[in-house]
Amino acid sequence: MTPTPILLTSPDDILGAVPYILGFHPADSLVVIAFAGRGVRGRLRVTTRWDLPLPPGALDRLVPLLQREEATHTILAGFGDGALVTPAMDEVRLLLSTAGIKVIEALRAEGARYWSYVCTRVECCPPDGRPYDPLAGEVAAQATFGGLVALPDRESLRGSLAPAGGAARAKMREATRSVAADVRARLVAAAQPHEVPGAFVAEGLARVRRSLDAFGASGPLPDHEAARLGVDLAVIRVRDEAWTLMDDHTQDTHVALWADLTRRLEPSFVPPVASLLGAAAWRRGDSALAGIAVERALAADPSYSMANLLAQGLQQLVSPEILRHRMPTPAELDASMGAPRMEWLHPMLGLLDDHTLRTP
Repeated sequence: MTPTPILLTSPDDILGAVPYILGFHPADSLVVIAFAGRGVRGRLRVTTRWDLPLPPGALDRLVPLLQREEATHTILAGFGDGALVTPAMDEVRLLLSTAGIKVIEALRAEGARYWSYVCTRVECCPPDGRPYDPLAGEVAAQATFGGLVALPDRESLRGSLAPAGGAARAKMREATRSVAADVRARLVAAAQPHEVPGAFVAEGLARVRRSLDAFGASGPLPDHEAARLGVDLAVIRVRDEAWTLMDDHTQDTHVALWADLTRRLEPSFVPPVASLLGAAAWRRGDSALAGIAVERALAADPSYSMANLLAQGLQQLVSPEILRHRMPTPAELDASMGAPRMEWLHPMLGLLDDHTLRTP
């Protein structure tokens, strides 16, 4: 679930790791970390988080999710005061016990102290809790060295995808206007209109691959290239192939590229890249970032189908493995969609007109 293996050997390690697994320091939260395999060295399979207090039925889908993931044991962590955390902890422990899924540790953290619901020995788990440092420690050092980040809270994570402003926004708006005018002019001036869709899609697919390679090697794309890629991805065929290119070796590059474009592109071009970010983050196990990415996509276009699909999967606690096994190959996409047609370009043409007519 994270690019850096972290060995959890104590409650301090667990509480130190949770913010880096989630990407932010949780508050008023219940976190379930599930493993598959034998003993505490089992493989991390899934991490889920709920805001507290839990609404009725919030945990109904937890056991089916863990069973699909073949989870054998879990670690539970609650963040907040006892009146808030304990009822949720009691509910989830009963659910897991009934399902035969072992709880090897269950903790509540508040401020700089923690308590265990599993340990009853006063010498190691006193009634007034044990002190710990929520911001420092060996696990935090390991995670930071490995490139993991834990933002102060979920709002900070949401802010990390906020649209760029100021001079950066003005430059991107001008780049988008220039690209839109250029692409529209090329489409209108085409000598063989029936060949336009195929050429546009082929160029777009090549640009997606080049952009992933370039971003992985040298970081953010120049404004003009970013705007051009945004235009390409407005065509569903191009977006879908970008989706199929995600795998375990490239998902971090996908997350970085699509997050960067989610921040930089003009709002009307955000839904495809934010949806791709959601898919890549979800695939990586980062459901918090995936959810925020989907929010960005739906804020720009509430009817965007890919974002709605991802939103339903996240809400239903569906495993991202389902998408991995069902995604078509590029050849299958070609076979199912047939030759590129002008209908593929119609949504994008409307966006081009809109941005071409805007003043810088």
